[in-house]
Amino acid sequence: MENPAAAGEALLSRIRFRHLSCFVAIAQERNLRRAAERLHLSQPAISKTLGELEALAGMRLVERGRQGARLTSAGEQFLRHAVEVTQALEAATAALAGTGESSTPMVQVGALPTVASGLLPRAIARLHAERPHAGVRLRTGTNVELLAALKAGELDFVVGRMAEPDMMQGLSFELLYAEPLALVVRPGHPLLSQPGAAASLQAVLDYPLVIATAGTVPRHHTEALFQTHGLRLPPGTTETLSVSVSRLLACRSDAVWITPERTARDDLEHGWLARLDVPTSGTKEPVGLLRRSAAESTALARAFMETLAELARMP
Repeated sequence: MENPAAAGEALLSRIRFRHLSCFVAIAQERNLRRAAERLHLSQPAISKTLGELEALAGMRLVERGRQGARLTSAGEQFLRHAVEVTQALEAATAALAGTGESSTPMVQVGALPTVASGLLPRAIARLHAERPHAGVRLRTGTNVELLAALKAGELDFVVGRMAEPDMMQGLSFELLYAEPLALVVRPGHPLLSQPGAAASLQAVLDYPLVIATAGTVPRHHTEALFQTHGLRLPPGTTETLSVSVSRLLACRSDAVWITPERTARDDLEHGWLARLDVPTSGTKEPVGLLRRSAAESTALARAFMETLAELARMP
């Protein structure tokens, strides 16, 4: 019977950095052609390298198909460790070259568009006040996109939402806050003069709606809110995750913008938008910090997460 420790040592001695960098690139790009372009290799070369790695591992790590490359369960497990190894080697090389974190500290953050327009600007301003030379690289996207990037090591952490159990594998979640939906319109909107919550929700359907795209948590809660009152979303809605576009539509027309509450907080406080008196109970959704469970955060990333947590507790 083969000794597992001996087998592991034999595998370790045969895996090369090119195997790991190839695998991580495929996981991050989710496409063999794009991964090959990123590494300045031909697609047959990167396919051969991946094949070598899978042969060494004795199992398939990537499923190839028309929709691109998708990691298997074993691939998801292996990715966490491959990312740590490649990042450690890159950091060591940068440190030797004098370009490591100590000279140019940078934190890479992923955030939902609704969070990026609310909590993040205040947190970045405070971070820069305390650490003037610290850099922040912010990436926005859907929760699915951001968690995939986090797992692939492209981000230090994500300000986002809980996901399905299979997507949360290898990730931790720390609650920041929970927020409901809000229906907001321009000041002077006809709906603001209509008392009665039920009547207002029914009347909302007479105006253009600006809502989140399908497959997102805010969209799910929006549909559920109307269904609870025996209503359905009408055709002709504007679906977008762009906060700036949504804000302008609400400010410059009679559109009703349905959005997580904190996204519109500044607009409401400054009087640029007004909130309809429509109850949205049952639409609360937690937002928190997501990071790789097995990865150690940098000092800058920890400081930024602490700032976010502190600001999230403020009313």
